[in-house]
Amino acid sequence: MDIQDIRELEVPAELQGERIDRVLAALLPDYSRSRLAAWLKAGRVRVDARVWRPAERVRGGERLRVDVAPERDERVRAQPIALDVVYADESVLVIDKPPDLVVHPGAGNPDGTLQNALLHYDPALQGVPRAGIVHRLDKDTSGLMVVARTLAAHKRLVEQLQARSVRRDYLAVVCGVMIAGGTVDQPIGRHPRERVRMAVHPGGREAVTHYRVVERFRAHTLVRASLETGRTHQIRVHMAWLRYPLVGDAVYGRRPLLPKAADERLVRTLRGFRRQALHAERLSFEHPADGRALRFEAAPPADLAALLAALRDDARAHADDV
Repeated sequence: MDIQDIRELEVPAELQGERIDRVLAALLPDYSRSRLAAWLKAGRVRVDARVWRPAERVRGGERLRVDVAPERDERVRAQPIALDVVYADESVLVIDKPPDLVVHPGAGNPDGTLQNALLHYDPALQGVPRAGIVHRLDKDTSGLMVVARTLAAHKRLVEQLQARSVRRDYLAVVCGVMIAGGTVDQPIGRHPRERVRMAVHPGGREAVTHYRVVERFRAHTLVRASLETGRTHQIRVHMAWLRYPLVGDAVYGRRPLLPKAADERLVRTLRGFRRQALHAERLSFEHPADGRALRFEAAPPADLAALLAALRDDARAHADDV
């Protein structure tokens, strides 16, 4: 059973005339407005021992009693799944997610997810929305994610994401040889006919991806992509829109692109790469408790490292080709 956590507060005189929902937001800044509104609606806020409606206004001097005990979602259970924890303190975790790990339960993936693993790592995350997950990576995308360990950290990290102050840099191997980097500023929304896909179209939401060339191979390019926004499948959709789809992307890509006279190792590696070649390499944000600038970097996992090694060896072997 959860231990009850009650906050008792007095409404200061300077808030006289304000709505109770705005008073709560001012007095309890560590909690989101939506969470405070839900508590009001559920009767977890008492004003002078009475439940108030959100629009009622205070006079000043009222006594507030707020039940801030965390709400537990018993539908998601803890599971002993290994995690690569890059950083941990009382407020945040930084995880290097492997490919083939779904972030949270959904249709077709009721368990065995990062959320299940986090609840096993820290049972207290049961009291934070989605076990502290504030942004996601696709199942087959590897790399860095930040997780909030408290409601206050969750709120502040979400605010940073909304303010676009969280820096996320990805490594991607794309089909085709790029001449130069650039920026894609094209809206993304659900594909009008194929609902499992996203697409660039005028009715979508704003989506901005910056990218630059890191290394060129004979028929592929390693790029570093930085997200300004965080739409579903954003890098995959934008690269495909540029006609440089990611290697291994079964949704937005093409058959393996094989360079002329490629050796057996490269052919085998390209044909056997069955996920999008995308890795969240760098992550930067302000610590939600003390404001410190934090920056993390994670090397590509073994399968992506092997793909890059095969592409580099192929490029060297054919360096003298005209």
